[in-house]
Amino acid sequence: MAASSHDLTPDVSSLSISSSTKSSDQGIPLQPLNEIPPHRSHNPTNNLKRSDPFKFGSRYLEPTDDVFEFNAWDHVVPDSAYHTYCEAQYTSQRASPVSDFDKARFNNNPEKWWNQFYSNNSSNFFKDRKWLQQEFPVLSRLTAKDAGPSTILEVGAGAGNTAFPILKANENEGLMIHACDFSKRAVELIGANEAYDAEHMQASVWDISSEDLPTGVQEGSVDVVLLVFIFSALSPKQWGAAVRNIWRALKPGGEVCFRDYGKGDLTQVRFKKGRLLEDNFYIRGDGTRVYFFDEDELRRIWGGAGTANMEAGANSEDGERSSGVTKDDQPEDDQPKDTDEDSTSGEAIPGRELGLLETEYAPSPIPENAFEIVSLVVDRRMLVNRQKQLKMYRCWMQGQFKKPYGAALKLG
Repeated sequence: MAASSHDLTPDVSSLSISSSTKSSDQGIPLQPLNEIPPHRSHNPTNNLKRSDPFKFGSRYLEPTDDVFEFNAWDHVVPDSAYHTYCEAQYTSQRASPVSDFDKARFNNNPEKWWNQFYSNNSSNFFKDRKWLQQEFPVLSRLTAKDAGPSTILEVGAGAGNTAFPILKANENEGLMIHACDFSKRAVELIGANEAYDAEHMQASVWDISSEDLPTGVQEGSVDVVLLVFIFSALSPKQWGAAVRNIWRALKPGGEVCFRDYGKGDLTQVRFKKGRLLEDNFYIRGDGTRVYFFDEDELRRIWGGAGTANMEAGANSEDGERSSGVTKDDQPEDDQPKDTDEDSTSGEAIPGRELGLLETEYAPSPIPENAFEIVSLVVDRRMLVNRQKQLKMYRCWMQGQFKKPYGAALKLG
């Protein structure tokens, strides 16, 4: 289960390991009474790393543990030394922000940088997200054989590393996946993939801050919208337009499955001088943008309290358009590689089983232009470089937001 917003100390009593063993009448030791649990085992025959996908969320760091025994630990709150390091880095970043010239260069034409990115990094750059159904069980329901007509809209589809795993697991003849991306080059990569199935998938270019919905998507027709490492690519001025478009596309009762970067993530802290656009908003070395969120901020954005003053985005003051694309973080000189790989690789990790709060199928009392926050959690991991004896803290935000039943299809 993912760490809550309160980062409560987990109950780890069930993880204790007994060294007691049974013995035969001849005094020959038999197997241990309690075997080492798979999430703590180094034995390839009894190691969760060998499962597919690797199931995260259960390796808690106990006081008696050797922190360098494994490459990663779940739900570890950063220590005071890391907080001190973060503040020093933020101070340095604020002292040397992006120049006005570069700010205009990157904001006025974001599609240029994403097209360039996908031209340089083809479909083999990202690993398929095999953890999606584990994190968002609603996807398993929509792809079940008896699910009936269902529509999934993925915003920021990239090269298809989310859409194709869903399609591969699909048994629902009535499923349609709309895979949209701001980058024309990314959409071309999806269409060229041998797994592309026009009967169950449609790929198209879409600017999430535009006035139109994606090609083939009608208002109130979508069951689930996937926003996986895409919202962070938007300027804060575009959040309002993005939320309104997602609202328009969803059916009442439809859900948003959200995963993105959290404030204080190592990726943010490692940015060097000349990368800061504004608070928590940066330019990567390849010219693409990334924002780092905190929980309260996301509650304001999706709960309705923080969107009223957001600009529509498409016609913002600096003339920028949405960078409605997705990219988990990419390797560059001053950034760690962030992929969807197993934690024991020492790289970025998706994946937690969420304890989702079930809601009644009834109209919500929240305002019409607000989503119901079904679940919003801070997902923390501590990665370990055992050779260099280094601790690295990662932080992601994960949530599910529901369009209330009884809501009107259009925002007021």
